Amino acid sequence: MANLRIENLTKNFDEHTVLSDINLNIGQGEFFSIVGPSGCGKTTLLRIIAGLEFPDSGNIFINGKDITSLPPQKRRIGIVFQNYALFPNMSVFDNIAYGLRIQKTEKQDLESKIKSVLEIVSLSHKIHNSVTSLSGGEQQRVSLARVIVTEPELILFDEPLSNLDYTLRIETRNELKRLQRDVGITSVYVTHDQTEALALSDRVAVLNKGVVQQTGTPDDVYYHPVNNFVAGFIGHANLFDEKSSEKIFNVKTGKNKFLALLPEDIIPVKDDVNKTGQITEVQFTGFSVEYSVNIFDNNVKILCLSSSDTGKFKDGEYVTLKLKSDNLTILDG
Repeated sequence: MANLRIENLTKNFDEHTVLSDINLNIGQGEFFSIVGPSGCGKTTLLRIIAGLEFPDSGNIFINGKDITSLPPQKRRIGIVFQNYALFPNMSVFDNIAYGLRIQKTEKQDLESKIKSVLEIVSLSHKIHNSVTSLSGGEQQRVSLARVIVTEPELILFDEPLSNLDYTLRIETRNELKRLQRDVGITSVYVTHDQTEALALSDRVAVLNKGVVQQTGTPDDVYYHPVNNFVAGFIGHANLFDEKSSEKIFNVKTGKNKFLALLPEDIIPVKDDVNKTGQITEVQFTGFSVEYSVNIFDNNVKILCLSSSDTGKFKDGEYVTLKLKSDNLTILDG
C-alpha cells in the first residue's frame, strides 16, 4: 500500500492553465475520489500521476519518494481504464497474464497468481472464456484483475463505470468497493458522477477549473460545502441570495452571502390562498418525487419521498416553502 502526496502541482497547455497549485495527501489503503465537471482537469491530473503527462511545476511522491520524472513503467501504478483496454482475441487467463509475462514471471507463479486473483473477483469459472463473451461488468472485473495481479502500490481508476447501464453500474460499484476493501490497495478514482464518488470514497476532492475547491469525507462535502460551486455540484443545492432567502424563508444571510439548501431540506406546503409558489414540473422516480417550484422568480428544486404527503402534489398546484431544519448553510458570494 502506498501513500500518495501531490505538492504545488501546476499544468498548462499552451497558455491555458489546466491544473493550478494542486496539493493532495492520500493515505495508505485509502479510496480517494477526484470529482468534477467535464474539462475541470481531473483526467489530466490522473495522467500526471500515472506518468503519461508531466507537470510544469510541482512534485509527486509515493511513500516519500519523488517520482515526478519517472516513466510510467517505473512507478508501480496500475490503471483501470474507462474502455477496459482488454485484448478481444485473448481469453480471460491470457488478458490477466499479459502484465505478468512482461514482468517475466515464472510459469508456475504466473498460474498461481492468476487463479488467486480470479477468486478475488469471482471469475474463476470464466478463466478460459473469451473476454468478448463476458458481460460489461465481468469485463470490468477482468480489467481490475489484470491490474491487481501485478501487485501495484497504487491503482488509478479513469471513470471505469461510465460505459455500463444503470443497473449494472450500481452492481459493479458495490463490487468495486468490496474488492478495494478486501485487497487494500490505495486507490485514486476519477469521475464526473457525484453519487458514484460519494458512495465509493473514504474522501473526496472536488475539482473545478483546475483548482481543488474542497477535500473531505463524503459527509463533509455534501453537508458542509465551502462555496457555491461545491454546494451546487455535489448536493445540487438551491442557492438563494440575500433578498430571496429573506422573502421566501425569512432568513437573513447578510450582504453578498447565499443561503444553500439541499432539495431534500425544503418542504412544500399547499397554499391556495397566497399562491406564492407554483409547481412547474413533477418527476416521479419511484422512491422519490422531484419538484420544480417557481417562487418569486426563483426556480427551486425539491426532493420528497413519494410515499409521504409532500410527495402527492401535481403540476400547477400552489405551494409555499418551509425549512426542514434550522441548521442552515450560509456561503460567501
